Amino acid sequence: MTKMEFRLDGLGCANCAAKMESQIKNMPSVKNASVDFVSKKLIIESDENYELKKIIDDASGIVKKIEPHVNVIMLNSGEKSKIKEAEDDSREEENKKEIFKIIASSILFFIGLVFDFSKNVEIMLFLMSYIIIGSEILIRAIKNILRGQVFDENFLMTIATIGAFIIGEFPEGVAVMLFYQVGELFQDIAVERSRKSISDLMDIRPDYANLKIGGEIKKVSPEDVKIGDYIVVKPGEKVPLDGVVAEGNSMVDTSSLTGESVPREVEAGSDVLSGFINNNGILTIEVTKEFGDSTVSKILDLVQNASSKKAKTENFITKFARYYTPAVVFTALFLAFLPPIFLKETSFSEWVYRALVFLVISCPCALVISIPLGFFGGIGGSSKRGILVKGSNFLEALNNVEAVVFDKTGTLTKGVFNVTGIHPYNGFSSDELIEFAAYAENFSNHPIANSILKYYQKEIKKSKIENYEEIPGHGIKICLDNTVILAGNNKLMDMENISYEKEESVGTAVYVAVNNMYAGCIVISDELKDDSLKAINELKRAGIKKTVMLTGDLKSVGEKVGSYLNIDEIYAELLPVDKVEKLETVKSSMNNNGKVVFVGDGINDAPVLAMADIGIAMGGLGSDAAIEAADVVIMTDEPSKIAEAIKIAKRTNKIVWQNIIFAIGVKVIVLLLGAMGIANMWEAVFADVGVAFIAILNAMRVMKVSNAS
Repeated sequence: MTKMEFRLDGLGCANCAAKMESQIKNMPSVKNASVDFVSKKLIIESDENYELKKIIDDASGIVKKIEPHVNVIMLNSGEKSKIKEAEDDSREEENKKEIFKIIASSILFFIGLVFDFSKNVEIMLFLMSYIIIGSEILIRAIKNILRGQVFDENFLMTIATIGAFIIGEFPEGVAVMLFYQVGELFQDIAVERSRKSISDLMDIRPDYANLKIGGEIKKVSPEDVKIGDYIVVKPGEKVPLDGVVAEGNSMVDTSSLTGESVPREVEAGSDVLSGFINNNGILTIEVTKEFGDSTVSKILDLVQNASSKKAKTENFITKFARYYTPAVVFTALFLAFLPPIFLKETSFSEWVYRALVFLVISCPCALVISIPLGFFGGIGGSSKRGILVKGSNFLEALNNVEAVVFDKTGTLTKGVFNVTGIHPYNGFSSDELIEFAAYAENFSNHPIANSILKYYQKEIKKSKIENYEEIPGHGIKICLDNTVILAGNNKLMDMENISYEKEESVGTAVYVAVNNMYAGCIVISDELKDDSLKAINELKRAGIKKTVMLTGDLKSVGEKVGSYLNIDEIYAELLPVDKVEKLETVKSSMNNNGKVVFVGDGINDAPVLAMADIGIAMGGLGSDAAIEAADVVIMTDEPSKIAEAIKIAKRTNKIVWQNIIFAIGVKVIVLLLGAMGIANMWEAVFADVGVAFIAILNAMRVMKVSNAS
């Protein structure tokens, strides 16, 4: 598969964007295509066997046929920001021209309306006002009709306003076009502001890197820095690439990646990610990943391309708009011609006027703009909280989650083994117990042994260790200064017939015996994350019916952890293939629309993440394979963010449906009032651009993520 990305410079019609997507998808060489009105992006996936130039030419032809003024620009990562800056300047100039036209047209309109001129002069003033404000729409409508694009907003407004002129409603024809253009301007400004708000939300792309070459510092593009190079990050600057601190120490602001406001301290040897902001000290960093593979690059790619995976609601609205507009247009035709024929004492002009009201209302832009904008705002808002959602479809699916399945190590626990308990017996001290265990475990590479040695921290005199013997599945036996030491599990104690106290704490117990006398036990455990209990409680409060934990750890450890966290079902001692089978069992027990989430962090979790309805990866410490396979990435490694993601998804869905009900409801009411002759064109224009404007403002509430948590 080949993936191409384009920017549609000048795209301003949401309904047209939906038409472009539909037609490009139907090209024989295209596997999939997505036009995102919010980010003005076209993404095409095609088979490598097809000629790319022909695909680009055909797709550009479709875009030009639907919107002739839109420029199709193929994007490379290095030029995206430059194109955006140029388009921002162009948009500002366009807005200024539009405001000038509105003012000029308004002056002529009010002169014709207020002053008492002859009929011909009034008509001339209204006509001049109409041409100034509506000429661009007239030209577009004519061009689109010649290209076979009939049912668009330009055609509808042209027919409605010219129809008003024909039946002698000159002031209303101009006023409707003027009101429409003012509404379109406000709508464009609202959309642009929302685009900018979302862009600013993810404004973590570094502008430059300070490359250290010998004793000199050279300012270069992050794309030009290679693995192994050294970069210098000064106070207030963004860390441009992932790396390891070689020199210096500082506090870094990680909020742009994690959503957490508490600064993190870094020093020589600390890992740092691109997107962090250096607060005070000067840091010299050895680069470990090129810019294309860096954290900031991956996050930007995830968020910016998330809207290409569209939610079912978006696809429904696109299909709805495809049939809705023609249906309203044909209804308007019947309304114009049938009642005057069959109803006595009614004038032809009266029913034509009602039909024109129908036409003005029929544009579905309020729906086609506000729905994707709502989802895009939800994705942007969640990313600000350190939750990266890879598509609108996954954000929508989070509304229907019934079960959450967790991996244990690295997900609910910290993934780092530490000594969490020392319990001496028979007169031995804690220091003696840990020393005996450290000497016994000295030659082992097991994580349990490493955690004991890390805790002991004193020098091991290896010459004192004699007769080292590793007993598979049981533990270790050594002689230390003519003293026999045993360190291992309960099986070792049973095998040597040593009476001991069984340890009930959560974790792995290392039992120690000295000269066949039980000396005590050391508990090694993978500590629970601080918010794991909060995560389970929040999920249950959010309406999740079932929580499940899958782990490869011992059954006793798994059950203790699961019981403490109040998890409903616990399955332990599982291999990766067993986790897949257990997940299938959980999925089969769900309702038809019920979704199952799997949360993991390790490379062995990738198959389960991919198979779940929604896979969530812990992105801070998680493996690249797990993050790649997941649909949602938690950058903070906090399981409590899962409940927050569900809350944001539900809030997004609520606002999206508010817009759908509001837009359709207002249009239906005004359509009925128009058919009965109660509503005029002013109400009709409000039902079009006014409703779109309000829906856009409502959609932007999604980004206020603090209200979602």
